[in-house]
Amino acid sequence: MTQRNPKAAAERNRTLALASALVRGAVAAGLGLGSLTVLVMVVWISSPYPDSGPGGALRTAAGVWLLAHGAGLVRPETLSGVPAPVGVVPLLLVVGPVWLAHRAARDAVEPEEGRLSPSQTGAFCAVTAGYLLVVAGAAACARGGSLRPDPDTLVFPVALVVAGAAAAGVWTAAGRPLGPLPSWSPLALHEAIARTLFRDRAEAACRSAAVGVTVLLGGGALLVAVALGRNAGAAQDAFLGLAGDWSGRFAVLLLAASLAPNAALWGASYGLGPGFSLGTGATATPLGLHGTPSVPHFPLLAAVPDQGPGSPWNWAALAVPVTAALAVAWFTARRAAPADAPRAQVWSRRETVRVTLLAALACGALTGLLTAVAGGPLGTGALREFGPVWWLAGPAALAWTAGVGVPAVLLLRLWRLRTPGWAWRRDVPGADEPPVTAPAPTPTPAGATTSGEGAEAATGAEAVIGRPRRWWAPWRGRGRAADASGDTARAASSVPGSGAAPEPGPGAPVGAAAGRGDAGFEPYDFLPTDPWHGKDFREARWASLKSNSGGLMADFPAEPAAERTERTDRTAPTDRADPADFAAGRPAPEPDRPRPTP
Repeated sequence: MTQRNPKAAAERNRTLALASALVRGAVAAGLGLGSLTVLVMVVWISSPYPDSGPGGALRTAAGVWLLAHGAGLVRPETLSGVPAPVGVVPLLLVVGPVWLAHRAARDAVEPEEGRLSPSQTGAFCAVTAGYLLVVAGAAACARGGSLRPDPDTLVFPVALVVAGAAAAGVWTAAGRPLGPLPSWSPLALHEAIARTLFRDRAEAACRSAAVGVTVLLGGGALLVAVALGRNAGAAQDAFLGLAGDWSGRFAVLLLAASLAPNAALWGASYGLGPGFSLGTGATATPLGLHGTPSVPHFPLLAAVPDQGPGSPWNWAALAVPVTAALAVAWFTARRAAPADAPRAQVWSRRETVRVTLLAALACGALTGLLTAVAGGPLGTGALREFGPVWWLAGPAALAWTAGVGVPAVLLLRLWRLRTPGWAWRRDVPGADEPPVTAPAPTPTPAGATTSGEGAEAATGAEAVIGRPRRWWAPWRGRGRAADASGDTARAASSVPGSGAAPEPGPGAPVGAAAGRGDAGFEPYDFLPTDPWHGKDFREARWASLKSNSGGLMADFPAEPAAERTERTDRTAPTDRADPADFAAGRPAPEPDRPRPTP
């Protein structure tokens, strides 16, 4: 018999795990390419006048799939004979490939029963390599099509997009940790990442920045929708003029839907101020459209404003960055001064401003990155610049968020920390409610009697005065009133029926402050009355334990310990001195002790 080498078996398992990750990356790329190919083939089959055969449709699908990764395409057949670049990436198509690469890397790292998982670095490299193998095959297939990929763009940004999605998947499988950093990182950065406080502040800044970018995108989409509604006739004419049959219109509709995120980013850039370019000599901003635009005939471009200076309707677009900055300030203030935390955990003004500025910086960087991929060239000449001016949109987002967000977050922090604030709680519960003193009792006539416990409960409920209700929070005080009524009722029920409950004296706290003793402590509840603590149940438990102990436990005592102690005290001799002996001058008897032998 041959003896197996454990090291060789481990190497073989590790190789199988890396091969599985490589196959996962290739399958993820194949799924994305296959789904887009099916859609293109459906449009080609339904077209009554196709321009090419099935081979041309397959090459077009491969080119569009590469475009979804950021690759630049070239149209060799143009009227001028000069190849025209196509660099506008439909952002909705990017979601599918990025999600598939992310999921492949995440599933390759996550452990499964009966399968050895590769290391994080090995899984990242294997998934990326498998995905890029399919990318290389698709690029070779699309070389002879109507949309040919630019070889220079296959490394950047296609490989970068795939590697970023795979790295995000590995990071997700690891639990999204903020470290450890690479060994070549600065020591100060290592020390900062190791601090929990730094991680909390960085997380708050990232969340606020994500909220600001989301509000910017939502505001931009709203601007585009309003502009399309005002120019609905021009958009309809452009839609019907591009294709006469239903299959062509379906293709135009799919293209417009895939460019909807691009349009939202164009609207966000317009609201920020820099606007977007409509060719080399035209720029649209809230102040007006300057130059002569070179606008293709497309439904979404019907939302472009008219030439000339802007109107107040155009200036209203500036409300989008203001709203985004206020959203960043609101989410930062909620973390800086939470409603359910003690005052000692509140951030200082300097720290709040620092986190807001960090969120503004992240918001500006992310806005600049998104607006950079939302545009691109659509041809040569005037169409080589088409889309948002990203190097102006990013700094504009930073300026708006910092300029409006910093004063807003300081005001919100001050508002949430005010003494009668809407949701603030001090370190001690109920400390912000001053105790209400009861007035001096009025003398009751001799013949008058109380009406009962109901009147006392009503009087106690009326004596409890909490925080006054505000018009913006009408529900405040209801919970305290209910609690006060319940406390008063319980107090009334605990008073013996033979006598009346004593009335509080002048200056005594009543209501929520009464019965608490020290602030921050609640009265104890009653003990349970279940039979578990009864004598019979205790004896049964003791007998069961004795039977299962194998004779190691003593018998259950027949009489309680208190009775045995009392009986022992009665039978034991006493050595206490009698008071009569002290009165007669006799010495007290000495206690029993051993005497010396004579």
